[in-house]
Order: sequence, then C-alpha cells, then structure tokens
Amino acid sequence: MRQLSVFLYFCINQYIDLVKGRLFFILIALAVVCFSCRNSTKKTGEFVFPEADSVPAGEAEKLSAEAIADISKNITSPVEIANLLQLMEVPFSPEYIASSIDANKQTTNFDKALALGILGADLGYLNMYEKTGSSINILSSIRKLAEGIRVGQFFDFETIKRLSLNKSNLDSLLFLSIDSYNQIDKYLRDNDRGHLSSLMIIGVWIEGQFLATQVMKQYPDPMLRDRIGEQKIILNDLILLASPYCNRYPEFTSLCQSLQEMKTRYRDVRITYTLGEPVSVEKDGGLVITQTETSKVEMTDEQLAGIIEVSKNIRNKLIVNN
Repeated sequence: MRQLSVFLYFCINQYIDLVKGRLFFILIALAVVCFSCRNSTKKTGEFVFPEADSVPAGEAEKLSAEAIADISKNITSPVEIANLLQLMEVPFSPEYIASSIDANKQTTNFDKALALGILGADLGYLNMYEKTGSSINILSSIRKLAEGIRVGQFFDFETIKRLSLNKSNLDSLLFLSIDSYNQIDKYLRDNDRGHLSSLMIIGVWIEGQFLATQVMKQYPDPMLRDRIGEQKIILNDLILLASPYCNRYPEFTSLCQSLQEMKTRYRDVRITYTLGEPVSVEKDGGLVITQTETSKVEMTDEQLAGIIEVSKNIRNKLIVNN
C-alpha cells in the first residue's frame, strides 16, 4: 500500500511520469485514460454501492483511516483532468475556477480546509495550462487558508511563487505543490485533525468533478464520459471517508447530504470490469508484472445530465457567499 497522498488529486510517481508525457494510462483515474487507479479488490464484476448500514458504525472511523491510502490512489487529479482536456484540445476557461472564494471570509476550520482543497484543484488546473498570473492569485488565497488551519509551515510559498513565474519549471512547481499537500495531510492526521484532511480531499474531488462535468457539457467526448461514470467508485470511497464525521461535526451534515445526493444520481450507472492478460515490464533492474483490465460504463444521457447538474449545484453551493 503506497504512502498517503492528498493530492491524491496525485499518486506521485505516476504524476511525475504524466508531467513528462510518458504516461497516458493513469488516473482521471486511470485518467488520462482510464479518471482512477482502482483498488485491486474492485477489478472484476460489477460495482454497486454498499448499503448505508453495511459498515458498522463502530468501524467507520477505523475504516476511514485504514482506507485513506487506497482512496488517495483513486481520486482523480485535477492535473490529470487538465492533461486529458489538453489532449482533447479543450481551451482553458476561467469560468471553471472558483474565483468567488475569498480566503478572508472563511471563518471556520471546516470552511478553510474545504476551500483549501477546492483551490488546490484550481491551482493544478491553472498550472497545467500555464496560467501563471492567475495561479499567483490562487496561491495567495491558499497561503492564507493554510495559515488559518495552522499548516502554513508546509508551503514554501516563495519558491512556489518563483516557479509559477517560470513556465520552464512546471514539473518542479507541480511536484512542490503536491509535496506540500502531502505533508499537510500527514500532519493533520498525526495530530487528530483528520477531519480537516478529509475535507481537503473532498474539496479536491468536488472541484475536479465540476471541471470534468462542465467540460463534458460543452465538449462531449466518449472517453471523458466514461471517466465521469467511473467516479461512482470514487464517490463511494469519499462517503466512507466522511462517514465518521457526519454526525460528529454539525458542519459536516450538509456536506454528507450532498454526497448522498450525488450517490443517488450515480446509483443506476453500471460499471463492469474484466481482467486482461498480465503485462511484464522491466523496472529498476527487476521484472514487474501488472494486471491489466478493461472497463465498461453503462450510463444513459439522462443519468449523465443528472450527474452534471448535481455536480454543479453541490460545487456552487460550497463557494457561494464568499
């Protein structure tokens, strides 16, 4: 099980390959070819949502802690989404950015952590499209939010700012940004503030889902359609991740209800997986065998329209009154 990664957004080794243009078949989840580095336990048969009471209440928090590494591999990276959109030749649009978020108006730790995830996703999108001027503005808000939940020490803001102004250092910029989020996640969980890390993760996914679905609405594409359908699996992970906090923190109630609303829209989407032949690849002087798979997403136009609508409504609800 690989080490936890909040940008989750970012499976670092795969991400490095992606930035260098060597890997198309990884997350949007195996996004760029495939929105998800799926857990091997989900690779055959059809995925269905567990019933609400299928996870004992007493096990929920332990489950969220133990499952976090797998969830981090599954979450679609905004960087990967942006890479897929560039391959689709989708132009950059400032309308996709949560520009209404004002870091000065985020008064609670809940709001700050959630906004930190949302803006972190936007930062990845901006940097992949080399919109360095706008990324500096987002970075300023991220800094204020991070300091607000006492994790600002993990951001080397001056270096990130300098790299943002130098387009030739895009790979270093993205790696440094991701590394900062990784350190924040570990620090929060090690200090019994895991609910804030969970909010960052959820914020990243919601913004990435918004980006993907809005692009799908304007630029229909079969591959992107399948990637959106596959998010049914990731959504289930997020619901499990949030479940320990839904009744413990009042602010989580609405967020948990929103995730359940999304789940309802995805319920009848069918995803089936078929294992393929193992592939042997030489790596670091050794032979690595990787199990391949194919997936099939069955999603009607009506179901897709409902997912697009609810994704927009949930995301916009989180960024209003800023």
